[in-house]
Amino acid sequence: MEIVKDMELIPVNRLRSSRSFYTNYSKNVLDFSFALLFFLLLMPLFLLVAIAISLDSSGPVLFRQKRVGKYGKEFTIYKFRTMYVDSPQEGVSPSSAMDPRITRFGRLLRKTSMDELPQLINILRGEMSFVGPRPEQKMIVEQVYSYYEKQRWLVKPGITGLWQISPDRNKPIHANLHHDFLYIQNLSFALDAKIVYKTIRVILRSNTC
Repeated sequence: MEIVKDMELIPVNRLRSSRSFYTNYSKNVLDFSFALLFFLLLMPLFLLVAIAISLDSSGPVLFRQKRVGKYGKEFTIYKFRTMYVDSPQEGVSPSSAMDPRITRFGRLLRKTSMDELPQLINILRGEMSFVGPRPEQKMIVEQVYSYYEKQRWLVKPGITGLWQISPDRNKPIHANLHHDFLYIQNLSFALDAKIVYKTIRVILRSNTC
């Protein structure tokens, strides 16, 4: 399924976020409702993952890092820790499962995308959405972001999005902004539903290959 097939990219200097009842109201309600439901249902899994992380390597269960969200507001993103505690906390993320910074159990968490589950907390706090541009590290924003890149901040960042399900997902976020701009301009319930569906397919395929 080619999601971007019928989308047209508006010139970036005229970039505007789609405005509708869904984007203004329903999206936030759906995000909070599903995040709360999944958080409660997955509590036993969270406990098992926390125990496995603690047994696999020393250090905290959760990884915390400053990210930049909607309108440039900073927040702390949560993930299950997948790297050793002496690894740099900021910089280029691992692009290979064999990266020496990744723990043994961390490889499984990354392969299944379970390391992203604690971001349900970010959604409950109103800092993120299920679907949207990936939130960038504060350090990278300070180093490379201009007005052009900052237009990603017109909407809430997400756990998944067009960039995450594209062939470019292993490249830096700021080097593939056309995915985010397309999403911002075409934001709708139908688009979010397609992205979630495609995300599930990508995860299942990567875990069965």
